[in-house]
Amino acid sequence: MDIANRVAVVTGASRGIGAGLVAGYRRLGFRVVATSRSIAPSNDEHVLAIAGDIRDRATALKVVQAAKERFGRVDTLVNNAGVFVAKPFIEYTQEDFDAVAGTNVSGPFYITQVVLAELLSQRSGHIVNITAALVDQPLASVPAGLAALSKGGLNALTKSLAIEVARRGVRVNAVAPGIIRTPMHAPATHDFLAKLMPVGRMGEVQDVVDAVLYLESASFVTGEIVHVDGGEAAGVG
Repeated sequence: MDIANRVAVVTGASRGIGAGLVAGYRRLGFRVVATSRSIAPSNDEHVLAIAGDIRDRATALKVVQAAKERFGRVDTLVNNAGVFVAKPFIEYTQEDFDAVAGTNVSGPFYITQVVLAELLSQRSGHIVNITAALVDQPLASVPAGLAALSKGGLNALTKSLAIEVARRGVRVNAVAPGIIRTPMHAPATHDFLAKLMPVGRMGEVQDVVDAVLYLESASFVTGEIVHVDGGEAAGVG
């Protein structure tokens, strides 16, 4: 299919990595459906912004229906929306658990089900899960058990689902970022966070975007988890 007719859905698209992914897919020629709880309308006629809570299955249905009505199809889903809460494990509250599990587990579950049905019907498509390098290489100075629990589940889903649909024209991959310079991290923490990465710096949004777009074009790659983490998964420097 002509790339100009392909459509990507990006969750958590209002800022940070999500906004970078929207821009990256547009540069590639895709039309994009961008969703998050609070997202402004787009001035680009080829970007459809849909406000909604990814934790609600109704949002998944609304996003896919809007994509089909506006652009006629869906070809790629990037599960980017995520919540990160760093604290000692015994200090997590029920509210913390509900927020993390809702966004990092329920959200991808709902929208992946709805999008995958479309991809299987057309026997083509791609799903990318944004997970976390700390699943494979925890950092003693950044306790994040709930992130590991939820994003680790996405890593497992990536491999399981990739095998399930491999012969039906759909690929499933993941990108596992290290610490990326986004609005999630206050500038006052940047020096500390940079020192945690073996390469001595934080990653940039474009580093993650480049990895996702590589996977988009890598037709023989599925079930892969690409670490974009400055060497974190290899061992803390």
